[in-house]
Amino acid sequence: MVNKSFIYFIYSLIIVLFVFWSCTSSPRYTSLKTEYGVSSYYGYNDGFHGKRTANGEIFNQHALSAAHKTLPLNTIVRVTNLSNNKSLILRINDRGPYIKGRILDCSYGAAKKLGFIAQGTTKVRIELIEVGDNKYMKHKSGS
Repeated sequence: MVNKSFIYFIYSLIIVLFVFWSCTSSPRYTSLKTEYGVSSYYGYNDGFHGKRTANGEIFNQHALSAAHKTLPLNTIVRVTNLSNNKSLILRINDRGPYIKGRILDCSYGAAKKLGFIAQGTTKVRIELIEVGDNKYMKHKSGS
């Protein structure tokens, strides 16, 4: 017959292992993810050029970057304009868009290369390439 203390030990071990396992972090985006929706652009004559983005860097309207509501900051994505099949690799460095029905706000430079400046918006496919660290970039004052 099995000793009662041995059974208690096994149960205790299982509980401890379960507690430790449940405390491990699980990233929000664990597999490749593809989104479809409408993208707009920002940064051209709207006051955003030269301002800080959500990750702390200075926004450059000519850079290849984008804003997304939920992807971790510094995530790398491939964005494809579905109307002309042009595609770019962009880094998520800001939050937005804040207009219903839109899933991405590209920088002016990205929108220009994707070919939708004249239209203002376009249907896109966003493919997750690398999940970002979601870190705020630290800057020295005056820089």
